[in-house]
Amino acid sequence: MTINFKNALSIHPQALSLREKRSEVIASNLANEDTPNYKARDMDFNSILKQSQSRSVDLNRTQEGHIHSERQLLGANLMFRNPYQASLDGNTVESNIEQAKYSENAVQYEASLGFVSSDFSGLITAIKGQ
Repeated sequence: MTINFKNALSIHPQALSLREKRSEVIASNLANEDTPNYKARDMDFNSILKQSQSRSVDLNRTQEGHIHSERQLLGANLMFRNPYQASLDGNTVESNIEQAKYSENAVQYEASLGFVSSDFSGLITAIKGQ
């Protein structure tokens, strides 16, 4: 009998991958806090996760230009964050908001990692027959 890891691990590996990408986007916002006219970006995590579950993505490319960006790869449309108070230089990054979003995402990443770890522990127990 074979183990189907996709069924055994459920949605958590995809959630980990998306959380990682969201961390990169938010970190980019924080890194560009002082860049004039930089617009803060974010992704709608829940809708992207639903999209990734409802369709399979074929990542094989026949030509180099077929997958243009990581954004297309995830099926994600990065959105601009609406600032509470934009700066005079056109930058929309608000460091307190970005830090809070980054922290929230990190906690959710840790939770998903815990779920994956628990799933693997269950598989190991089933394989050992204990």
